[in-house]
Amino acid sequence: MALTLDQANRIIAAALARSAQGGYKPMAVVVLDDAGHVKSVQRQDGASMLRVDIATGKAWAAVGMGAASRVLTQRAKDLPAFFNAIAASAQGKFIPQTGAVLIKDAAGLVLGAVGASGGTGDEDELICAAGVESVGLVVG
Repeated sequence: MALTLDQANRIIAAALARSAQGGYKPMAVVVLDDAGHVKSVQRQDGASMLRVDIATGKAWAAVGMGAASRVLTQRAKDLPAFFNAIAASAQGKFIPQTGAVLIKDAAGLVLGAVGASGGTGDEDELICAAGVESVGLVVG
């Protein structure tokens, strides 16, 4: 099963709805497929120019390492030289900061990742998870 454009768009719509419900600052939300390619992206009015790049980097790190960005944030603290090397070799596309989750099917297969930027890391992660759950997929 592959992540569809329809699913990606619905993940973003639900994430942005959850952001509005929480009264969060303007967000950017990016959905990547399992190969790290952009499936869908939206940046709300008023979100700063770097939000899409940051959301993409969070999601790219998650899908690339097979772990939610919250896990990667801790690993980066424990192994800074290793994570700096990954970031350098990824030419700036790798951002191990809280705010992205894996998108999995019911069998646990990674279909992609969703990342957000605009709020705190916890807010970003929360809206990503809400988006994934809204389409009946599993947060990883």
